Amino acid sequence: MKLKNLFYALVTLVCVAAVPAVAQENAAEAKQEAPLVLTLEEALQIALSENPTVKIADKTIETKKYAKKGTYASLWPEISASATYQRYIKKQTFHIMGQTMEVGTANNYSGGVSATLPVVNVQLWKSLKLSAMDVELAVEQARASRIDMVEQVSKAFFQVLLAKDSYNVYKRVYDNAIENHKIIEKRFSVGQVSEYDFIRSKVTVANAEPNVFNAENSIVLALWQLKALLGIDLEEDIDCAGLLADYEEELNSQIEIGDLENNTTMKQFDIQEDMLQQALKVKRAANLPSLAVSINYMFTAMDETYNFSDYHWNPYSVAVLNLNIPIFSGGKRRSEIQQAKISMESLQLQRENTERQLRTALMSYYSNMLTNVKQFHASSENISQAKRGYDIAVKRYEVGGGTLVDVDNSQLAYTQAELSRSTSIYNYLINQVSMAKILGTSTVNNEEN
Repeated sequence: MKLKNLFYALVTLVCVAAVPAVAQENAAEAKQEAPLVLTLEEALQIALSENPTVKIADKTIETKKYAKKGTYASLWPEISASATYQRYIKKQTFHIMGQTMEVGTANNYSGGVSATLPVVNVQLWKSLKLSAMDVELAVEQARASRIDMVEQVSKAFFQVLLAKDSYNVYKRVYDNAIENHKIIEKRFSVGQVSEYDFIRSKVTVANAEPNVFNAENSIVLALWQLKALLGIDLEEDIDCAGLLADYEEELNSQIEIGDLENNTTMKQFDIQEDMLQQALKVKRAANLPSLAVSINYMFTAMDETYNFSDYHWNPYSVAVLNLNIPIFSGGKRRSEIQQAKISMESLQLQRENTERQLRTALMSYYSNMLTNVKQFHASSENISQAKRGYDIAVKRYEVGGGTLVDVDNSQLAYTQAELSRSTSIYNYLINQVSMAKILGTSTVNNEEN
């Protein structure tokens, strides 16, 4: 009997010890299966660090920086070593007083070191500044890539929230339809309602179900689009934190159009215009003289054999001062200067046209946002009335004072009011993001740069 009690005690202890381990394992599995919930700020940070487009823009900056270093290297002396070996298969001959004589040796060796340094080269000096501007343009283009990414990720994030709001609305409509159908089915079974109401309630349920499926699919598609922009695996389970209702306060804030001072497109035009002006200076500098100095230190040896130990190496050195004065090139330099001037005029016309289009877009987004605010307030006021009307219609139908058509109509009005409010918030945020892109006022982007 004691052994039996001891056995039961041991089993009990083992079970008690195993419970925490099992519970911990189940909690770990549940945690692993839980989706990764991201806020808008977290999504933007992931996209700005993982998206291939942003990485390519960063690589372009590195490439331009190395190109700039290569241009500055032209200011330093260029040092090189060379070596030459010549083997005469047949020596040169000449005739003197009827005799033929060979000239030279069978083996000729030469080698040495040379250094060249530009002393005066205005065209080279001008091109150095052009390379620095090229790096500045690459940096601004990278900033443009980040601004575009902020816009795309923000819109994809808000698209997920809109899909979730739509799903919640259609799911509530579906649940209400099922609940009403159950009530009508019970009343129909006892003969309190007509067959028409019974059939209509079934049709209402059937009509509400596809909307739920479409809303679910919209969430999946929106999340795929967001994951693609974030540069993460499409199989990764993620979700977006919050609701569109969390952004209602922004609709009550004052809307300002702003100016194009930080617009990345206009900044790129400014840099390109400076680059064209500098390129024009480079073209004109091609007409100026250039001066360079070079030093050569060489060794030569000549012999008929391959006894290198008996060779006599003869060193010599030369210093050269080279002055190059451009005189005539067939009008090539003049044509290049005219091309640079025409390019500047074309760029100015493009800048004016682009600035006009950007200002038009700003006014359009501003007008849309004002309309979205009005739509939001109108739909918000309508929701409470629509919900009250739906509740009254349901009560009237339950007591026999209304029809099922009244219930369906009030349900439809309630649904449209809710969807209208969500859509107005979504459209406001989308227009706000688009305006921020034009203004170049992205908070995350500014922190990155």
